[in-house]
Amino acid sequence: MAKPTATSEISADIIKKVKSYLPQVLVGITGVVKEIVDGVAKVTGLSQISYSELVEFPHGIMGVAINLEENEVGVIILGDYLKIKSGDQVKDTGRLLSVGVGEELVGRVVNPLGEAIDGGGKIATKTFYPIEKIAPGVTARAPVDTPLQTGIKAIDSMIPIGRGQRELIIGDRGTGKTAIVLDTIINQKNQGVICIYVAIGQKASRVAQIIDIFKKHKAIEHTIVVAANASDPASLQLIAPYAGCAIGEYFMDKGKDALVVYDDLSKHAWAYRQISLILRRPSGREAYPGDIFYLHSRLLERSCRLSKSHGSGTLTALPIIETQAQDVSAYIPTNVISITDGQIYLESDLFYAGVRPAVNVGLSVSRVGGAAQIKAMKQVAGRLRLDLAQYRELAAFAQFATDLDEKTKAQIERGAAMVELLKQPQFVPVPVERQVCLLFAGGGGFLDDMPLAKINEFESEFYDYLDTVAGKLLMKIKKEGKLTDESAKELKTVVEDFKKGFLKQ
Repeated sequence: MAKPTATSEISADIIKKVKSYLPQVLVGITGVVKEIVDGVAKVTGLSQISYSELVEFPHGIMGVAINLEENEVGVIILGDYLKIKSGDQVKDTGRLLSVGVGEELVGRVVNPLGEAIDGGGKIATKTFYPIEKIAPGVTARAPVDTPLQTGIKAIDSMIPIGRGQRELIIGDRGTGKTAIVLDTIINQKNQGVICIYVAIGQKASRVAQIIDIFKKHKAIEHTIVVAANASDPASLQLIAPYAGCAIGEYFMDKGKDALVVYDDLSKHAWAYRQISLILRRPSGREAYPGDIFYLHSRLLERSCRLSKSHGSGTLTALPIIETQAQDVSAYIPTNVISITDGQIYLESDLFYAGVRPAVNVGLSVSRVGGAAQIKAMKQVAGRLRLDLAQYRELAAFAQFATDLDEKTKAQIERGAAMVELLKQPQFVPVPVERQVCLLFAGGGGFLDDMPLAKINEFESEFYDYLDTVAGKLLMKIKKEGKLTDESAKELKTVVEDFKKGFLKQ
């Protein structure tokens, strides 16, 4: 028998190892930092990485790949990039950027990575959602037909918002954009709507103030705050709205109603422009990169009302855009206006004239319209928008006219009364059944002969009168959602009786 040679033994050993080999993915050091500038690292050696995949730098700092080039990868750093230097090794984690979602987040303040920043301890979420997700298709959606009551008279009556709608809030700085969304979130108490407030690029002190407001009005019990402050890297500001959207999608997928507020997308676009310029992407109009429209469209398209077969959940979006000198034709405002289902335009002139909320009825629109209103509101607010538009036109004309006919005078008086009636202080949302009764009084001409200075007092005392004398009628309107002939007759009597007593004071 021939003695085995060393060569044959080696061959047998190789064959044995090949047969016993099991293919597996080994996660380890796969790249090196080539260059780092303002929170963006250029890494070589990660040739197999995917878009939006997480990587790990030294000191446990995470990053996400957003620029895939032939010889290097552009990675935005989600943390303190000052600790990272050229030559550092980078690990490929093999998973996409995701955020922890679940009921555990309700009432908490988190950063865009889902980590608690409110001092309340670690949040143990069991489910993770990718922050980038394809929006539901056409067949998965259902028409928007259920109102999301904001508690703001001017909006619920003329620019109604439905559950699953995307309604833009736009205006100059300091016109009350955030005030509208805060009132809306406060009004969702006991309405079964989970609210996600996403703060993008705001001062930490301002975010702390907003959290205090939620706590004071007991709105934090149904609210999640996602904060990427002005002091945070642009990378965290970039992913913040997507993280908030993913959290909202969890509740939508459970068949629940969720509301997500993006405050604001102007700063989000600035963060993306900053990162894109560092990555040397070609810039276009106003120095924004060419895919800036896609940045917001892929975010806002994820808000919808799902069909019954998909659970009937809803995700409503209220994006905020800040204009410069009332220029709604600028690049980012026109982009977001074209993506959303309408806009609420807040005007500086109205704000400084004391009309608050400073909603410009002519430029504001809801493309869902009456489909997202209860029938009772449609019945009392049908002509309100037209009356206000005519009032503004006639009021401007009346400045130059010396003699006005009786009909024109009556229209101006009615319009002035309705403007006064729609004024509303902050953090005092009005239930929809009260709004219906008040607008019935205004639209029915009961306030035409009342001094404007007394209308606010009339409103306050009228609510008290409704609660004590017409409590059953209020409950009936709330339950039925419409004004029957009998209810309208009863409400007319209530308004007339109250007015008589009020004028005698």
